[in-house]
Amino acid sequence: MAGIKIEDVAYVRFRAPDLDLMKAYLADFGLVVAEERPDRVFARGTGPAPFVHVTERGEPGFAALGLQAASVSDLEALASAEGSPITPLDAPGGGFVLTLTDPDGHQIEVVAGQTLAPALAAPAPQPTNSTNSYGRVRIPKRIAQGPAHVMRLGHCVLNVSNFRDSEAWYKARFGFITSDEIALAPEFSIGAFLRCDLGARPTDHHTLFLIQSPNGPGFNHAAFEVADLDDLMAGHATLKAAGRTPEWGVGRHILGSQVFDYWRDPWGHTLEHWTDGDLFTTEDGSNMATLQDLLGVQWGPAPPATMG
Repeated sequence: MAGIKIEDVAYVRFRAPDLDLMKAYLADFGLVVAEERPDRVFARGTGPAPFVHVTERGEPGFAALGLQAASVSDLEALASAEGSPITPLDAPGGGFVLTLTDPDGHQIEVVAGQTLAPALAAPAPQPTNSTNSYGRVRIPKRIAQGPAHVMRLGHCVLNVSNFRDSEAWYKARFGFITSDEIALAPEFSIGAFLRCDLGARPTDHHTLFLIQSPNGPGFNHAAFEVADLDDLMAGHATLKAAGRTPEWGVGRHILGSQVFDYWRDPWGHTLEHWTDGDLFTTEDGSNMATLQDLLGVQWGPAPPATMG
C-alpha cells in the first residue's frame, strides 16, 4: 500500500475513572495540565507539542497511540490509501486526525496540522566536570528539587500477538526503519525497535517498539524525555517521596543507550522517564540483537518480572 513517513510519536491516550487522581500523579511525574474538560484531561511537557498525554473518564485502560504526520497533505494521502476519513482533532492545538486499527486492535491516531504551543520553562543546561574536562570552575552545582521536567513523549512500546504481521502493518503505513531486531534464533524474531525515516535528520533510536509478548497484545509502556540525568534523579526522588509505584530503574539500557526510570500510574500503566538516548539517521541501517541485549543493562538493576 502507499504509506507515508511519520515524523514522531504524538501522544498516548488512556481511560481512568478518577481524573483528579490522574492529575495528581501526572503532576508528580512532571507533566503539566494543558486543558481540562469534564470528561478528559490533556497534559503536556515543556516542549512545543500541545499535549502528549490524554486521560478520558472511563474504565481503566489504554485507548490510543497518536503518531505525527509531516503535513496535512501526507495525512490526506494516507487516508486515501486506507479508504478512511480525516476528521478535525478535538484537542489542544486543533489539527486533523485519521484513526486506524492495527492487527491487534490497537487504535492508532495519525495527526497533522496542529498549532504548536509556547515552550514552558525548563532547567538550563549546567556545565559538568570530569577527569577529561572541567567545564564548571568556581561555580557550585545546585539541582532544583521537585518533579522532573518532561520535555516530550519519546516512544511507545506495544505488545503484539504476531511480530511479523505487526511489523509489516506499521512499516507499510508509516515508513518505520528497524534499528535493532530482537532474534531468539536465526529464523525467529520476537520484536524490533523502530525509528522514523527522516533521511539525514537524526531521530531517536526508536519511536515505536513492537514485542511479541507471552502476555498477549496490549500496552507495554510510554517513555517521556526529561531534561538531563540530574533532572531524572530529582524526579525519581519526588515520585518516591510521593509514594508512587516504582517498576524499574534507575539504569542505562544497552539498546538505545538511554538512562531509564520506570513508574506505574494509579491504574498500573507504565510510564518511563529517560534521558541521553541514541540518535540515528536513515543511513545508519539496521542491526540484529539478542534477548540478552534487550533485557540487559549497562548499569543498574535487572528488569523485574512485571516488565512485559
